[in-house]
Amino acid sequence: MIDKAKDIRKGEELDLTKLTEYLGDHLASFSGNLEVSQFPSGFSNLTYLIKTGEQEYVLRRPPFGANIKGGHDMQREFRVLSALKPVYSKVPKPVLFCDNHSVMDADFYLMERVKGVILRSQAPKDIELKPAIMRSISEACIDNLAELHTMDLNASGLADLGKPEGYTQRQVEGWVGRYYKSETDKLPHMDVVAEWLQKHIPEQKYVSFIHNDYKYDNLVLNPEKLDEIIAVLDWEMSTVGNPLMDLGTSLAYWAQADDSDALKPFSLTWLPGNYTRNELVERYAEKTGFDLKDQVFYYVFGAFKIGVIIQQIYARYKKGLTQDPRFANLIYAVKACGANAVKALEKDRI
Repeated sequence: MIDKAKDIRKGEELDLTKLTEYLGDHLASFSGNLEVSQFPSGFSNLTYLIKTGEQEYVLRRPPFGANIKGGHDMQREFRVLSALKPVYSKVPKPVLFCDNHSVMDADFYLMERVKGVILRSQAPKDIELKPAIMRSISEACIDNLAELHTMDLNASGLADLGKPEGYTQRQVEGWVGRYYKSETDKLPHMDVVAEWLQKHIPEQKYVSFIHNDYKYDNLVLNPEKLDEIIAVLDWEMSTVGNPLMDLGTSLAYWAQADDSDALKPFSLTWLPGNYTRNELVERYAEKTGFDLKDQVFYYVFGAFKIGVIIQQIYARYKKGLTQDPRFANLIYAVKACGANAVKALEKDRI
């Protein structure tokens, strides 16, 4: 039931000699023995389980061969966790940050391991995800996002983490630019969406602290009470900005039963009992009081953004910078994201 680490993927091994030496000098609980394994999911930053004696930590580092400016800033992510922990309990405790590249070829950090259930692309074998359970999990998921978006920015000390003025336009322009820089195949739907987004940017009404990658497989659930979220993971893209952009990304990850099968391997939101996207929007509006009349724009943006993230990973695979076999067919997921966005535009609904 508990999320487990597995053998390290080829090409993503760590230098255990250097890591052991560094942790021996900087980690008070270090026992002298080091066991390292790797968590199997995730398509961006790499996540390892570090065991030393009775203590367990999670190590986060950028992917090998990554060259995505600002997308893998370990120091920033460590700072976010450090600032959030006192005011938002659902984050792992940050433990140690290292920018010494003689230890590793990139910055990395350690945080506490939070043991629990993570709903990845396949249901845990020892849990029966009945419709009633999925209903309550999906409700807890959207309620928690609303809680994050209505958190007092000044109390968190994170008000200066981003530049909220003009955030929506910068995001659209930035993700369009990233798409064409990483383009490997001509995908007409992605071109249509890129052009439409730039012409239909709505007025930005709200400013919040946002996660920017909020979905089921970034939530750690209590094994004894699955609708209780005990931790939110992967804060690498978090910032201060328009919360409806964050909501749009979450909605785009939220595959429904009637969506393309190409969108379903990334989540279990299509299982019976889950909220629909429309129900999520209604619940979120009720909890936040935010005006969601431009929900189609935010959903389409989210679908495009996810497509770009996948495209960037696929481009690294095509260049031989990663050998992860999961990446070989990602171009089909990019196509599906573009097609889903165009479908929403044509029907004017999410």
